[in-house]
Amino acid sequence: MTPTPPPRPVDALSEAEAKAELARLAAEIAAFDRAYYEHDAPLVTDAEYDARRRRNAAIEARFPQLVRPDSPSRRLGAPAAGGFAKIRHLQPMLSLGNVFSASEFAEFLGRVRRFLGLPEAASLALMGEPKIDGLSVSLTYENGALTRGATRGDGLEGEDVTANLRTLAAIPARLAGPAPDLIEIRGEVFMTKADFLALNAAQEEAGQKIFANPRNAAAGSLRQLDAKITAGRKLSFFAYALGEASEAVAASHSAYLARLGAWGFLVNPLSRRLTDDEAPAFQAEMTEKRAGLAYDIDGVVYKIDDLAWQRRLGFAGRDPRWAIAWKFPAEQAETELVDIRIQVGRTGVLTPVAQLTPVNVGGVLVARASLHNEDEIARKDVRIGDTVLIQRAGDVIPQIVRVVLAKRPPDAQPFKFPEICPVCGSHAVRPPGEAARRCTGGLICPAQAVERLVHFCARPAFDIEGMGEKTISAFYADGLIAGPADIFRLPEREAEIAARDGWGKVSARNLVAAIAARRRIPLDRFIYALGIRRIGETTARLLARHYGDFSVWRREMEAASVIGSEARLALGSIDGIGPIIAEELADFFAEPRNRAVLDALASEITITPVENVSGGALAGKVVVFTGQLTTMTRAEAKARAEALGAKVTDTVSRRTDLVVLGEAAGAKARRARELGVRTLSEAEWQSLSGGSAA
Repeated sequence: MTPTPPPRPVDALSEAEAKAELARLAAEIAAFDRAYYEHDAPLVTDAEYDARRRRNAAIEARFPQLVRPDSPSRRLGAPAAGGFAKIRHLQPMLSLGNVFSASEFAEFLGRVRRFLGLPEAASLALMGEPKIDGLSVSLTYENGALTRGATRGDGLEGEDVTANLRTLAAIPARLAGPAPDLIEIRGEVFMTKADFLALNAAQEEAGQKIFANPRNAAAGSLRQLDAKITAGRKLSFFAYALGEASEAVAASHSAYLARLGAWGFLVNPLSRRLTDDEAPAFQAEMTEKRAGLAYDIDGVVYKIDDLAWQRRLGFAGRDPRWAIAWKFPAEQAETELVDIRIQVGRTGVLTPVAQLTPVNVGGVLVARASLHNEDEIARKDVRIGDTVLIQRAGDVIPQIVRVVLAKRPPDAQPFKFPEICPVCGSHAVRPPGEAARRCTGGLICPAQAVERLVHFCARPAFDIEGMGEKTISAFYADGLIAGPADIFRLPEREAEIAARDGWGKVSARNLVAAIAARRRIPLDRFIYALGIRRIGETTARLLARHYGDFSVWRREMEAASVIGSEARLALGSIDGIGPIIAEELADFFAEPRNRAVLDALASEITITPVENVSGGALAGKVVVFTGQLTTMTRAEAKARAEALGAKVTDTVSRRTDLVVLGEAAGAKARRARELGVRTLSEAEWQSLSGGSAA
């Protein structure tokens, strides 16, 4: 049996191939994040998700100029779902990067040492904590009393599930003993294996929904609009992390865990303080104990124990630099691939989806998997009728690892990828250098038009309750809506909507109210809602914070459509944007129909400036670093500036507010003097930003 060839090596990719693959990975991982965090309905296995993030990181490392603002390395999660009020976290609630081997773990330790400027052989004190497969929440205590609790959401804003969390016996209503006046305590809500089996048995007997795994059961039980239902489910909780605090609580993470225990929380008793040399043995120990534990774990989280070092290390996009999750291997099984179906997304991309004979893998029934694109099908030589090896690591939809060639039917034929859109019949073309094949039907393709409107109304965008895919599809088919602005004209047709099958006066009135509630929207959500290619939530937020308000953003984007203009150069120099994203924005604004869409929308809604991340002296300031810094690394300086609300760019222009001069500062320093831009020495920057020049 010939094994499936490995993915094309990253060092063999051309820049065009890398660009196309990063675009695909960003879009796919964003969709996976929304499904996982927002709906508790993962679309891929942990293994497949992690493999894509690793592949993305490897490509970015080789092609740093191609790093996208909506890169998975910058994403936080997914927006809070509807049905609950929203709570903004006092400190962002971010997720973790992953490693899968001792060598990758050693690379993580090396990055920590380099960032902190430590010797290569310096020993690092760590805390090792089993990674619970549950739902992350944040608890806010004021004067010792629990005042609110929220899910992770998109990392910045989560769902208010305070009433439900109060029903958990493991979460104290009041902290025992002295505590800060204000503190955010983070942890994981989970369900034990025994409680999960008992819940599913009760659900089955009552004819109710059966949960796929303990993680989904815990998430579904916590996110009940009726807290009495949550109270009837057996949920557990381990505390393990710190958010905002009005005063210092400890000097080390291990000491903080001890305080959590003193306050009345359960802390995982398997957590252990280690040296970095002891971590591989601890990982092996947890791997051996995994099956016998009362709850699911999918790896071990290792954190730098020194909290001062944690603060210095900070975050890189969505991931803390001071922690990593070392994941366990995936589980595998064989099943038959019975069909390959083509789905058409809002940008016209044709995505093949494998339909599988349902098979149980590690307690989860799986029945389909994305095949990504025609290259992936060809690379793995996947054919209808094949027996395939799939794997999962706790989720529902598997990754196809390879074809079991020894079991291939003799009449199995290579899959021919369609060159015609299955929805509208338009040609489906594959641009040079890209992996995706796209329908050319544009707005005449119902799949694209409807998907674009669904995207516009989705929770990360306008978040219009009641305007889901089913409603949008029906309204589009019947001519009630053709473009985004038409949505805000639906109130004029309330009587017509009420007369439709399945509606009525109450549901029509509710829809009209939901639309009215979304006539004010922050600029970042508005930009994201437009569905501009490569503009994800993170990029939209970056643009909104940089330009401030809609009129400025639009004016500058129209000016940036002129190649070589100052506006185009300024756009491309924004840290996290670059020339590729600048080109997409310029192309969008160069199209008269797109400007017409903006005009129509602007006449119906109010677009508000986005909230700054900091109210300090650096909020909104444009900062450039040049020369060799001696008291901190460049990465640490940039991270500190962004944490204080500054916008870091690589180019000095009239829009620059500050240029920080390290040793041997050259052309950028001269340019700053020519333009009269304020310059700071490294010591002055340390003083301004609250650092220490020691």
